[in-house]
Parts: sequence; C-alpha cells; structure tokens
Amino acid sequence: MTVAYLWSPPAVPTLAVRGRAERAPVHRLFFVGRNYHAHAVEMGRPIDKGSEAPFYFTKSPSTLVESGATVPYPLATKDYQYEMELVVVIGRPGFRVTEADAHTLIAGYACGLDMTRRDLQLAARDKGRPWDLGKDIEHGSVVSEMVPMPGVVVERGAIALQVNGQPRQASDLSKLIWSVRELIADLSRHYHLQPGDLIYTGTPEGVGPLQPGDRIDGRVEGIGEIVLHVGAAR
Repeated sequence: MTVAYLWSPPAVPTLAVRGRAERAPVHRLFFVGRNYHAHAVEMGRPIDKGSEAPFYFTKSPSTLVESGATVPYPLATKDYQYEMELVVVIGRPGFRVTEADAHTLIAGYACGLDMTRRDLQLAARDKGRPWDLGKDIEHGSVVSEMVPMPGVVVERGAIALQVNGQPRQASDLSKLIWSVRELIADLSRHYHLQPGDLIYTGTPEGVGPLQPGDRIDGRVEGIGEIVLHVGAAR
C-alpha cells in the first residue's frame, strides 16, 4: 500500500563503506561519557570503575555529518568544542550478549567527532539537567567512512586530533576505561542493539574550543582519518 505523507520524510542517514559501493544505513547514535581517565579528570568528574558503570547519552541520527564537511558554528554557544572518538558500527541484532560474544555484533569501525556546546552542557550538568542542548546539536555527530572489520575487537592503537595543524589530543585506545567488548555487552543490557547502531566510545583528554575558520584533522590508527571545517555562524 502506498503511504501518503503530509511532508516528505527525512532521508535515512548512511555511512560510506570502504571498498564497497553499498552504504550502511544508520539506526541510532550512542555516546559513552568520560571513558578515558585523563579526560574524566579534565572534566572534573574522575571515574572509579570499581564502583561505577558506563553511562551514555544519545543524539538524533539527523545530526550525522560526513567527514570533509563544513559545518556552521552552532547557535547559542560561546564554547564550541571537539571530541575525537573511535566509533563501533553494529552489524547484527543483539540483546544481553556476554563480553565473550560481543565481537559477533561488530560490523566495523569509523572515526568520529562528538561536537559539543560545552557551556550549555556544563550548565545543564551542574543543575542536574539533561545534556541535550549541549550535545544533541545540529551537525553535531561527525563520522568517517566505515571500515569493514566484522568480528574484530580493536583494543589498542593511537588516537589523535589536530586543530589547524596543532596537536590537541593524543592517546591510545588501550586507555579506554570500558573496552569495546564491555561497552557492547553493557549497552545490550539496556537496548536491543540493531544493525546500524553506532557507538561513539569516548574521547581522550585535550578537548577544547573552536572558532569559525578552524580545521580539525583526526585519526585512529588502523581505522582511518576524519576532517571537519568550521564555518561562520548562521
């Protein structure tokens, strides 16, 4: 049956896939908060893994932007910041999977940027309110092409970011507080994970502000690179 709409429905967000003509449709965007010790300290909220569990926030799939884009400096902020991340791409359904079986859900990986209105995020955090205005922002989820790596668990590799050619973030995936296996298993306790779910696994220390005209270059060893240009506010 043909469905009639009052207005055109949005297009399905997709990822380019290295070596393939097909694109990967995106379902949901999950983000892990404070998953490197040095960044947790940087944000004034150290993590004790022995007594805490991972925590997450989500963003609308409509915030997804491909690497190489120019995005406008966002509305209502004076502190627009970058966060460089490894992104896990889920390729199979999974619910209550064990850490030992978590690799079976992995389709591949990408590089990601979690763009943030930091002033709005911290104001909400300090009042115990949701982070949506600081995190779920237009053009706020940047992603590179997906690298197919079905069943492969990435446990180490350099992760780094530069702004206008100057180093800003540099760490290693081995410093993740909660590993890829642990994150998939934990998320699958709360959600029925589906193909096309993306997990942004957290950012290292060194986050900082951006200005119109800035260029961001990030990379994850063995995965690839990501680029973003910051345009004028509009």
